[in-house]
Amino acid sequence: MDDTVLDVDQVENLIKFCPTKEEMELLKNYTGDKESLEKCEQVSEFKRSLNTVNSACNEAKKLASQYQKEADKCNSGMETCEEVREKAEEALSAQMKLTAMWELRARQKGWREKVAKSNAFPYFI
Repeated sequence: MDDTVLDVDQVENLIKFCPTKEEMELLKNYTGDKESLEKCEQVSEFKRSLNTVNSACNEAKKLASQYQKEADKCNSGMETCEEVREKAEEALSAQMKLTAMWELRARQKGWREKVAKSNAFPYFI
């Protein structure tokens, strides 16, 4: 590709920065202070920069919103895990009470732990 020739995209970008016929007429007929025109150009550049900052800020807001949604999902998952843990603790407590009750009944019927261990079936080991 020849570097001295502009492609279509480059020409279109240049056209965007070219003044319109009306703007050219205004410039030709301008009789005021030319330094004030330079200030207008600075203001225009400032506005472009401000638009860039605003776009970046909007993108940051979108990312923050996505982050918040993910954080909310994590918090919800943590709450679910906490609920499951509490239910498991309750079930374990109930099982321990039931085991203690059966052990007490067994002891009342003459069960002794040493005898139970020595007479244990292999599939209980």
